[in-house]
Amino acid sequence: MKRDVPGRLIGDLTFLDVSKCLRASSILCMPIGSIEQHGPHLPLNTDVVLAEEYTRRIVARWGESFDLWQLPTLAIGLAREHDWAAGTLSLSIQTMTAFMRDLGREIRRSLPARNVAIINGHGGNRGILEAMAQELRADFGLNICVLHPTTWAELNAKAEVPEVHGGKNETSMMLAVVPNLVRRDEITQLRSSPDNDAVQNTILDQGVTWPWMTNEKQIADLGVIGDAQAASAEFGLYLLKQIEDMAGPIFKQLLDRQHLARGQNK
Repeated sequence: MKRDVPGRLIGDLTFLDVSKCLRASSILCMPIGSIEQHGPHLPLNTDVVLAEEYTRRIVARWGESFDLWQLPTLAIGLAREHDWAAGTLSLSIQTMTAFMRDLGREIRRSLPARNVAIINGHGGNRGILEAMAQELRADFGLNICVLHPTTWAELNAKAEVPEVHGGKNETSMMLAVVPNLVRRDEITQLRSSPDNDAVQNTILDQGVTWPWMTNEKQIADLGVIGDAQAASAEFGLYLLKQIEDMAGPIFKQLLDRQHLARGQNK
């Protein structure tokens, strides 16, 4: 009697299933998050919850079309900008680099898939993931891209306060996904708005990089940079649907780049 393979989680496969289910053109989707403070109202694992939710929705929507498979989550990343707060856990740059290189080596050794899409839930991981994508491609022959869906969630261009951390967007998505983990009564503590110019100049200016911390009062209030009081579950669902829709063309481009690379190697 034939047994159906459950879902599209790599961890649910047996070693015999791997060669039957995966091909070189399959795409491995890996959620990466962070354990860090998200203000008085959101849990430490907010970026993990959202990275896994992005990945779950994206695989459910596009899994059959692009042969997506979900890898286990890396729950701890680079979070030094939050290490003033109890509970924040951060890897060193050296450890995360070593992990990503080992992962690339193991994917190359043990899985037929050569396409990787990292689904990043934490802005602080962005720099190292961009650098590692180059290494994983050059050193292990992986066709790779890094998705930053939380940045896509900045679709609400009319927001008066820059949405950087723990504000309207993240709080809304958490209300939509795990409302029981949102401390709604604590949101009322967030009274002072950050200096928008300071946020733009310190964090968002693409021409200059500054080290910054989320306990700097000019840019954050109780670790939050954004307007959590404006959050709603309805807006969160809207953002999640937008993220889900926007992922499809990226996977098409990823596969197109694999085909181009093959053509150049002939």
